[in-house]
Amino acid sequence: MNDTLLIILMIISAYLAGSVSSAVLVCRLRGLPDPRTQGSGNPGATNVLRIGGGSAAAMVLFFDMLKGAAPAYIAYLLGISGVWLGAIAIAACLGHIYPIFFHFQGGKGVATAFGAMAPIGDDLALALMGSWLALVIITRYSSLAAILTALLAPVYTYYLDDRFTLPVAMLSTLIVIRHRANIQRLCQGQEPRFNLKAKLKSKKNRSN
Repeated sequence: MNDTLLIILMIISAYLAGSVSSAVLVCRLRGLPDPRTQGSGNPGATNVLRIGGGSAAAMVLFFDMLKGAAPAYIAYLLGISGVWLGAIAIAACLGHIYPIFFHFQGGKGVATAFGAMAPIGDDLALALMGSWLALVIITRYSSLAAILTALLAPVYTYYLDDRFTLPVAMLSTLIVIRHRANIQRLCQGQEPRFNLKAKLKSKKNRSN
């Protein structure tokens, strides 16, 4: 197959895979409210955690990361590299952000982007997850943790496997751009903090 045609097919396939909204489907299966109309309105794992609890959020996180990881890894196995590998990963993220199957109302693309980075190596995946978790605990802002982890990702990649620094930097740029409204709210002191303890307490009270 012609290399250009292969790249085009992979970009289209990645976008379609990304367009499958894990958050909306998991919430429907669990009988939960539509995450696009509840909580922050973002159909992602963090908002599903707010409205549906840990197990539903874990499912969303897994599938959101998978739809980023699978196209990127398949493209790598097919010999695609450099900027085109980054373009395929970005296509998966754009599918998540603007899903054709869900009226183009998607999430921020963080889990999908980090999923696309994960096949680079276990050490990078652990560094990304550890950084995000530590930053959420320290700052209590899920959005800020995602932004800072995205900025750290190209640095980690450069030291762990510099072949993929450019594709990772492309993904990181997309994440930061997607969070521009959050950055504005953070600067104005209007960004809501992520309070897991309050969520767990509320869930416990409803079950009593």
